[in-house]
Order: sequence, then C-alpha cells, then structure tokens
Amino acid sequence: MAKNWAVVIGINEYEHLPRPLKYAKRDAELMRDFLCKEAGFEKVYHFSEDSSDKQLRPTRSNVMRLLHLMFEQPFMSAGDNFWFFFSGHGVRQNGCDYLMPADGFTEDIANSNISVNYIIQRLRRCGADNIIMILDACRDEGKSVEGIGRQTAEQARQMGVISIASCSPNQISYEIEDLQQGVFTCALLEGLGTQGKCATVERLNQYLIHRVPELNREFGKPKQTPLTVAEPIEKSHLILCPKYATLADVKALKYDASQAELNQDFDFAEQLWIRVSAASPGDIDAVKAFKRIAVAQVRSEALSDRPSSQARPQTEKSPQPAPANSAPIEPDVPLKSERGVDYTKLRDLLATRKWQEADRETAIKMLEVAERTKDGWLRGEDLDRFPCEDLRTIDQLWVKYSNGRFGFSVQKRIYESLGGSREYDRKIWEAFGDLVGWRVNRLGGVWLYYNELKFNTNKAAQGHLPTTINSWFGAQGHLPTTINRWMGMGGGIGRGGVSLLSRRDL
Repeated sequence: MAKNWAVVIGINEYEHLPRPLKYAKRDAELMRDFLCKEAGFEKVYHFSEDSSDKQLRPTRSNVMRLLHLMFEQPFMSAGDNFWFFFSGHGVRQNGCDYLMPADGFTEDIANSNISVNYIIQRLRRCGADNIIMILDACRDEGKSVEGIGRQTAEQARQMGVISIASCSPNQISYEIEDLQQGVFTCALLEGLGTQGKCATVERLNQYLIHRVPELNREFGKPKQTPLTVAEPIEKSHLILCPKYATLADVKALKYDASQAELNQDFDFAEQLWIRVSAASPGDIDAVKAFKRIAVAQVRSEALSDRPSSQARPQTEKSPQPAPANSAPIEPDVPLKSERGVDYTKLRDLLATRKWQEADRETAIKMLEVAERTKDGWLRGEDLDRFPCEDLRTIDQLWVKYSNGRFGFSVQKRIYESLGGSREYDRKIWEAFGDLVGWRVNRLGGVWLYYNELKFNTNKAAQGHLPTTINSWFGAQGHLPTTINRWMGMGGGIGRGGVSLLSRRDL
C-alpha cells in the first residue's frame, strides 16, 4: 500500500518583519486537516508558531533539521507520495528563491532563510516518485524585495518535482478577509475536495487557473494566476485523489505507462502502472503489465551479461547501412482518429526529422479533421471542438520524435509557466512568442515570417514547432503559427492559440 506523508508549514507572525499575515497559519491547518481526514495521509509534520512541540515551531533551525535528518536516506518508494506545503512569506535574491521561516530577515536573506533549491534537493531524496511542492508565498505587498517564482519553477522542472505556486512571477498572493483564508489555498482545497473533484494534477491546474482569478475579481483583488509545473508531461496525469478519479483519468495514465513500456523505460513504466493500480485496484491491464515488465527486465539483464559477440543474433549477411536520410520508424504512438484521418505520413515525416514538411502535414491534417480544408484556417470554436483523440495523436507524434522538444503539450507548459490561461492576455502571448522563438526583439518586438523560422532541433527553441496552418495558408504567411492566427485578423490574433493551449486534454 502506498505511503502518503507531508510537511505543512504556516506562518502568520514574523520576528523581524512588520507585515504579519492573517491567515497563513489557518491555511496550513486546513491543509493538514484535509490531508489527514480526506486524503488519508499517515504522517503530516505540521509546523506552526503555536505548536506545543517546540521542534515543530517554524524556525529556520527546526525546518532545516527536519530536512537534513528525515531526508538523509530514502524512506519511500515508487507509488508513494510526499507533499510539501508552505504558506507564508517568500523572498528572492541574486536569482535564488527563499522561503522565510518565522525568524528569517531580509538583511541577510541567504543565511537566515531557506533556499527553495535546497528544499527540492532534499525532497527528491525521500524515494517517492510523486513529490508535490505547494507554495503560497508571494505575499510581499510592500515591494521591499522581489517575489519568488522563476527559479522555483525551473528547479522543479529539472528535478521532476510537481510545483504549484499561488501566483505567477511578479504577482502577489492575496488573503481575503471575508473568506478568512488566502485565496489560493481556498481554491486549492475546493479543487481537491468535493467542489472541484480534481483527481489529477492536470485537472487541479485547470481548476486553479480559473477559480483563483474568479475569487480575486469577486473580492476586488488584482489579478493572480497560479503556476503549475509538472514535467515530464506524464506527471500531469498523476492521480492525486483516487476517490475522484474517472475512467478517463485512469485511461490517460494507462496510455503513459504503455508508452514508457514501448520506449523500454521499464522503471518509469512500473511506477506509472503502480499508480494505475492505486487508482483502480485489481486492474487487469496493470496486472498483465507487471508480468510483461518483469519478463522484459530479466531478458535485458540476461543480454547485458552475455559477451558482446553473443548479444545479438548472428545473420548470414553483414548488416547494411541504412539509406541516407532514413530513420527507423516505430509505430508505438497509436495513430488514432475520431474522424478516420490517416496520420501515417505525418509519423513518417517526423521519424525522418523532416520538420518543415511535418509542420505542413500537421496543418493539412488538422484542417481535414475540422472539415476546414477549403477555408484554409481554423477558428476558436474549431479548436474547442477539435477531437481529443486526434489532438493527442498529433501531439504525441511530435513529442516522441523530437525527444520532448516540440509538440502542443510542450507549448502549453511554456504558456502556462508564464501565467497564461484561457483568458487572452496580449503581454503573456507576446512573451510566449518570444520564448518559443516566434518573435524577435527588433523594432519593439515583431512576429517572424514563416521563412524566418528554424526547422532544426539544434537551433530551434523548445516549443518552436509545430507552427502550421496560418503560417502558410493565410495572410501570405505573415505570422508563424497555427495557434497565433487561427482567429483571423485584427483583435483575434493570439486568441485561437489561447483556445488550443487551454485544452485540458493536452
């Protein structure tokens, strides 16, 4: 049975800050209660300034001691869950993010506070394959120091830790007196509970990026957009609350597990199938998968122990070199389509790394699916109704053959890392264009022509492809991407992209 442990910290009063928080302590208490009573966590280390246990008061030495002693050796395994929740102040210095303990101060940030980088490194040592770090820490309305966010997101991405921040960089996380809570934690507990029933990371993220701004508008607070980082993409499908898991949630997890098997990443496949078993006890597909993986691992070990001359079957003829510009095509991404569209050519182009031809083929197929071939472009409503099965096939083909560099799901993660949501924001959209290499900073920032894009994995930015449709079907190829011009001219620019990158099935 899976272990579920957590560290929960909430701090209202700071020894050296004149700006106490009102509800951080209560937020932590409510999170502790949820984890213990609703989520079935066996151990929750709750740090509070009024704790009867002196070792659980949120000072730097107490928190650092726990991180040092508890995480010195692995104590969990695949299928286990460890959560870290912090509600309080956060600070940033020299590009590094820090959480402020009760005795932290801004005059010596590095030595009196706790580095988020250090926290992530220690959490990774616990042995669990699912680590979730939730930070409600951008509270500095006084603007005396820069808020946290950017380094935390990047470090979590690199270390494979799921990170959920209460707001995007350069925003503030607000407390609401009428709620007697921080707005983020209020929405978080709604999403995890009976109101949102968000079983997966992906569904929780979608709930948060809609619910938090909604609450802020309701109570007259400025915009606040939560930021979730879950990489690799399979982590977004991990099930947080099994009792709310739907058949579609389990199906997505099975798909990821099957893909890991096909890629011969058996350790990762086993972790994912364990997750399937936890959400769907006795699942026959999981039972069969464990047997397949065990056999595959035994065979792999046997081959590795054999002399190199015996490691592969002997043939009468010497192996011939592959023809120029060819690559082995492995049909391990199911070419599924709800509309009967054939994706064989797209797969073959991607497998042979013909990126520009694949980009154009993607446009052709998406128009075919949407029955918009004669029009030559897609509308926002076409993207909203675009079949999930087809969208996933196209995306996974790009992700697989680019080794995770390209694909709509890659673009979605970049867009959301900037605070992007279903609500169109011109500044966020332009920042997204900058990051994926569709814009350049000349004359105040301009979108590139299609012939200026980079169809080379060594030169192109992550998320640069696919660009598709309106980059060459519409407006004389003036702008680079399907998702940048699907809504047509004028004020519609970018809104089609928002429709696509807000899809829950990416």
